[in-house]
Amino acid sequence: MAPQIVRIWKGYGEAAGVDRYCREHFPHSVLPQLRAIDGFVGAKVLTRAGQGETEVVVATLWDSIGSVKAFAGENYEHAVVEPVVRELLNRFDDRVTHFTVALDAQ
Repeated sequence: MAPQIVRIWKGYGEAAGVDRYCREHFPHSVLPQLRAIDGFVGAKVLTRAGQGETEVVVATLWDSIGSVKAFAGENYEHAVVEPVVRELLNRFDDRVTHFTVALDAQ
């Protein structure tokens, strides 16, 4: 089944903290939790270096809002952020954005 929902979360920090988030925290802590949820389709972690800070964008793909709720709870528009992330990033969005996939082409 093609993914229907994309959940976007953003964080910002120094390059070293973002790198640790991408190489250590996300693959070893977050990803196993996501993979255990029915309806999780995949994830992409994107980075962009800016002046003085690096941005990280996490896009997770889900088959339905129900699957998103299985991860994030009923208040699914609030970000799910583990305490260690506060040590890795300077700031991050407390809320996430959800999009419905209109076209999926490869």
